[in-house]
Amino acid sequence: MKLSYDLHLHSCLSPCGDRDMTPNNIVNMASLLGLDVIAVSDHNTARNLPAVFAVAERVGLLVIPAMELCSAEEIHMLCLFPALQNALSCSEAVYPYLPKIRNKPEIFGEQLVLDENDSVIGEEPYLLINALSLPLDELIHVVKRHDGLAIPAHADKNAYSITASLGMIPPEYEFPCIEQKNPDAVLDFSGGRIFNSDAHYLEHINEPLHFLESKDKSISSILHTLLQMPPL
Repeated sequence: MKLSYDLHLHSCLSPCGDRDMTPNNIVNMASLLGLDVIAVSDHNTARNLPAVFAVAERVGLLVIPAMELCSAEEIHMLCLFPALQNALSCSEAVYPYLPKIRNKPEIFGEQLVLDENDSVIGEEPYLLINALSLPLDELIHVVKRHDGLAIPAHADKNAYSITASLGMIPPEYEFPCIEQKNPDAVLDFSGGRIFNSDAHYLEHINEPLHFLESKDKSISSILHTLLQMPPL
């Protein structure tokens, strides 16, 4: 079946995410747009995912558990997981590697943890957009240990991407696919590609423009599709 997707969205837990990027607003906007599946992938944490999943269950929107992790080389990786608990346990595993630099909300933005009613139940004290003290090899290993799939995020960008940091997409990593923001960008990569919004504001969430062919509408089938993507 053909599923429309946007697998890279930030909630208000990411300091760069707008305050309106709450679980209810994200899920309801994605539903209004007609998307079949989304992933909320905050920087270096999964703490808002329980609320997102609770809201999505009410409206019937499929959510893939995700995070956007930043390696020590400042390479952003979109990490997708087969179940909520896998993402939460990976979030706990990488947290010790986050530099303990306190966030300054007046400069970087708030880092709000919300419940399924969009009520604030906590705030992350340490700045989440910093690089983890995990080199790329080790970061990928941690993600795989939690049965996750690590995909180079916005590989066509000239900052915080694998191409910006390494100058290429090393073939030895054998990534099944990469993420691009611009579908027309030309990159030296033989695998598949996905196109996400990396939305930090509600109005930037993708409309149903990009599709995945999946056996059914389930997390496992979509992850299988990503692992088997043919090159463009």
